[in-house]
Amino acid sequence: MAFAINELYQLGIPKMALVQLCQRAENQFVGLNCGIMDMFASLMGDTDAVIRLDCRSLEYEYFPFTQEQHVLVLCDTGVKHSLGTSEYNTRRAECERGVAILQAHKPSIQSLRDVSIEFLQEHQAEFDPVTYKRCKYIVEEINRVVEACKDLQKDDLEAFGKKMYQTHDGLQHDYEVSCEELDFLVDQARLNPAVLGARMMGGGFGGCTINLIEKGAADAFIETMTKAYKESLNLDLVTHKVVIKKGTSRLESSNERV
Repeated sequence: MAFAINELYQLGIPKMALVQLCQRAENQFVGLNCGIMDMFASLMGDTDAVIRLDCRSLEYEYFPFTQEQHVLVLCDTGVKHSLGTSEYNTRRAECERGVAILQAHKPSIQSLRDVSIEFLQEHQAEFDPVTYKRCKYIVEEINRVVEACKDLQKDDLEAFGKKMYQTHDGLQHDYEVSCEELDFLVDQARLNPAVLGARMMGGGFGGCTINLIEKGAADAFIETMTKAYKESLNLDLVTHKVVIKKGTSRLESSNERV
């Protein structure tokens, strides 16, 4: 909507400013203390590429993600639990509590971005178990993202897929934002050797898993997953084959602007 208004009225607002305005709408109007990733991806996405975004400096870099031999399939649980908004804010507060503990030892720490896993482990005794788990996941995931980008540069999708599973494990057990339906779908994906990796996506407590699959096995994967989901949970599974395309943009036709 922000993009459309900017185009229709020729306001000339730069894309990055639109991203920041949309985040402010979530934070200050909706009341969700979210980050900037979703808005950034929607406007700044590029074809056959994934983005590594530094949410502090807003510097970003594209990494190749071609789908010549593999395909991405989303499995929609069809479930939306009501915990999303409240639990997101709770997780944010838990991580900030962890940062405050560590700042007492190293004042230069401003966020978990500044924390190594070794430093976190060194001060584990000062944390309550829940806060430690939350911080552990974030620190590990930051490192995992950096390594996953190296995998993409080497076109090593097998290693990349393993990190997808590791991310889901952390979201399930340490950050605790998954749910039964998401975990079931990821566990089923692990049983299929044609699936390189799977994980929940989005805010959690429902929504979709994203699965990286050998292209020729995608249809069989969808059939197997749909059947298993119905038999085990008595739920209908909606699936989507997806490709990575350019973010929100204007299309030109021969006669009119769309």
